[in-house]
Amino acid sequence: MGRSLRDRVGGAPISWGVCEVPGWGVMLPPERVLPEMKSVGLTATELGAPGFFPEDSDGLDATLREHEMSLIGGFVPLVLHDPAQRADALDRAESVAAHFAAHGGTHFVTAVVQDYDWSKPVPLDADGMAELGRGLREVDEVCARHGLTQVLHPHVDTLVETKADVDLALEHTDVKWCLDTGHLYIGGVDPVAFAKEHGSRVGHAHLKDVDAAVAQRLMGGELTLLQAVQAGLFEPLGRGDVPVGEAISALEEQGYQGWYILEQDCALTDGVPAEGEGPIHDVRTSIAYLDALA
Repeated sequence: MGRSLRDRVGGAPISWGVCEVPGWGVMLPPERVLPEMKSVGLTATELGAPGFFPEDSDGLDATLREHEMSLIGGFVPLVLHDPAQRADALDRAESVAAHFAAHGGTHFVTAVVQDYDWSKPVPLDADGMAELGRGLREVDEVCARHGLTQVLHPHVDTLVETKADVDLALEHTDVKWCLDTGHLYIGGVDPVAFAKEHGSRVGHAHLKDVDAAVAQRLMGGELTLLQAVQAGLFEPLGRGDVPVGEAISALEEQGYQGWYILEQDCALTDGVPAEGEGPIHDVRTSIAYLDALA
């Protein structure tokens, strides 16, 4: 018998506003975030933004041990559509994969970006997506050497953003996927249908709920992603417009036994919230939603 749903829920520091983007908001320290994760029953986390955890190996291990937290892996932006930048991307992948593996990580979550400044993506055609697929296969080989599973993360402002991008990537790549309920929905993909049709390719899952009205403003160009997050793009699970529970049920029916990462991006723009206040309220609401499902 596999692990229960609740035992497969992990955390992500971005749910506490931890993000490296300039102007995003306050980045809370691990000493605040990890105890709050533990308080809602989370015992595993993705790495989060650079600068959140200690950069040195001993410091990272000590912090994880102190808070009885295990590392799942993390989010890795890579430029893979341009063969001229492939060697650099693979060097980056090698370094990050070794870091994840050294600290017990299992998942390498790839976001395929236009460039490392996150410039607005130029949509790929079939040939371009096939080239990106070749790059992903090379990253798969890097990850395999380190005992990791690579998953492709559909994401706003990346080369796999819209339904057209997702359809092309499904056709021209063979990588596993991170089913992100929020980013799929924002891009025009039904996450329930994705789980039913492509469940065998799902190797990881991120759980978000979305305010559809804010998402429409984002995709219409009225808001940047940061502005949309600050405007309430991501709601606690069960409070937005995404059928999160149905997507989970569809994955479970496909035999999925991987992680579900609670990753509802928020931005702390009004300073450091008082102890027991701030993002923990939305996290508790989302955990209660998942407990009811389980």
